[in-house]
Amino acid sequence: MTAVPAAAEAAGVPHVVAQGYGAWNGIREGGWVKTEDDPVDPMRGTPAEPGMAAIGHVEDVVVKAGGAVLRYGWFYGPGATGDLAEPVRKRRFPVVGGGAGHCSWVHLDDAASATVLSVEQKARGVFNIVDDEPAPAREWLPHLAGCAGAKRPMRVPAWLARPLAGDVAVMMMTEGRGFSNAKARRELGWEPRHPSWRQGFKEEPA
Repeated sequence: MTAVPAAAEAAGVPHVVAQGYGAWNGIREGGWVKTEDDPVDPMRGTPAEPGMAAIGHVEDVVVKAGGAVLRYGWFYGPGATGDLAEPVRKRRFPVVGGGAGHCSWVHLDDAASATVLSVEQKARGVFNIVDDEPAPAREWLPHLAGCAGAKRPMRVPAWLARPLAGDVAVMMMTEGRGFSNAKARRELGWEPRHPSWRQGFKEEPA
């Protein structure tokens, strides 16, 4: 048993809800949108490999201990949107290649409400906590730029972006897989107040 379940048991805590990650890191095979039955991508041979291994490990041990792991999408909202919009304004966040890589988003308020439901219901298993619209980079990035009052992002080929931004960034922009929230809606009764990043980006000052 690893640290979190062991500490919970020692403290007499009967149930654990742990943080996972499910934005663009779905397994890179098959369709563009993944469910909880699909593993996170191990990203072997990249700088992200240790992090992906840790995420997979957390899912394994917490679920076996009877807890829940919430795969949160890419956060946006108060305190988060501005950090993302700033490099977009400076045109340091281009669309790479065809921008086909998908990403899933979640507003911070919706992430919080899903967490509360998971604790209250003593949820078990893995849940994707994302909005209703996983989308390719070629759609969400120009939209974010427009909402932030920035120029349309540049497009750069993958071969040029790779030595500048690294393999992981290119992978995200060209091959990333998003996630479905159907299980969280069905089993937790979760309904995001911000069902799409399209409207959510407009509502948040960036």
